[in-house]
Amino acid sequence: MYNIKKLNAISPVYHGILADSEFAVSADVEHPDAIMVRSADMHDMEINENLLCVGRAGAGVNNIPLEKMAEHGVVVFNSPGANANAVKELVLAALLLASRKIAQGIQWCQGLTPGEQTIEKQVEAGKKQFIGPELAGKTLGVIGLGAIGLQVANAGVALGMDVLGYDPYISVDNAWRLSRSVRHAMSLDEVISKSDYITLHVPLMDSNRNMIDAGAISHMKKSAALLNFSRGGLVNIADVKQALENGDLRVYVTDFPEEALIGAKNVILTPHLGASTPESEDNCVRMVARQMNDYIKYGSIVNSVNYPNCPLGRPAMPRISILHKNVPNVLGAITQVLSAEGLNIENMVNQSRGAYAYTVLDVDAKPSVLLRTKLLALDTVFRARLLMP
Repeated sequence: MYNIKKLNAISPVYHGILADSEFAVSADVEHPDAIMVRSADMHDMEINENLLCVGRAGAGVNNIPLEKMAEHGVVVFNSPGANANAVKELVLAALLLASRKIAQGIQWCQGLTPGEQTIEKQVEAGKKQFIGPELAGKTLGVIGLGAIGLQVANAGVALGMDVLGYDPYISVDNAWRLSRSVRHAMSLDEVISKSDYITLHVPLMDSNRNMIDAGAISHMKKSAALLNFSRGGLVNIADVKQALENGDLRVYVTDFPEEALIGAKNVILTPHLGASTPESEDNCVRMVARQMNDYIKYGSIVNSVNYPNCPLGRPAMPRISILHKNVPNVLGAITQVLSAEGLNIENMVNQSRGAYAYTVLDVDAKPSVLLRTKLLALDTVFRARLLMP
């Protein structure tokens, strides 16, 4: 029986994946074998020795100390794409909000009162201040063509927009799923300079923090609308506010409110609603539950953010899984330990990701109870497990 700790309220759909006979899921576990989390901050948490993995029911992992987890042999999973449809739908709403002045019109209507003119006459006289362009025929620039950006780009085509997509790291699978009508931009500057609407769908990293700053805005059309439903740190808020004040940018719509944006001119804020749908929350939980189940029972790694992906099926023979440093001679040291045990390796998989690596060995006989201890004695090994068929 494996114990899984919930750090947040988690949709109960995991019951359909994590069998009650094998997994006990509770918020009260003291020394968990695994953790399921949404937004709880884990940076100051102690890592118990038997913790195998963390499943983040969502895409962002800023609340999890990835390096610290990796060095303790803890695999961290997330659920990329599980909330893609929810975010895509909100981005489509944002495109309309950025065009038709809907939010401003709603607020104006709340102030209507009967007086010298009827409500109808006030509406007819006042609606002209909320005139805004249609989306059809306009250029939509999509920066990042991952699970969400892909769907936004394809939806833009369906709306009759001319879509420019930019992603130098697009996966082969996403490239196949992208509409043929989406034009391939060769540079970030090309997207920024040609688009009427620019939407960001990239993860926040040190390398792209404040990627939309005064320099980038200077290449945009003065009538451009900027949408940010990815991460707040991608945009330099001070530069965006200045551009809005100067008329160098028409509108900024974001799902990440900040104090500096409250009440700012031509800014539309939503309260981080991107994944806030029951369908999205269920999809995220199902995905991480499946990943945790397959890793704990079979050693399979899919959608890890700190170790390499290594999808595996059920073991047909004794399986040894080893999380270790990605340095020279590690495999030699590991195979030497197995050779001393008289074990023959039938199948071997070795994958690496930066400073960390994962090796899986299927062997012809059941190892001794001391094998794990011998492997952990190697200063390059973080964790070793024996998985039986």
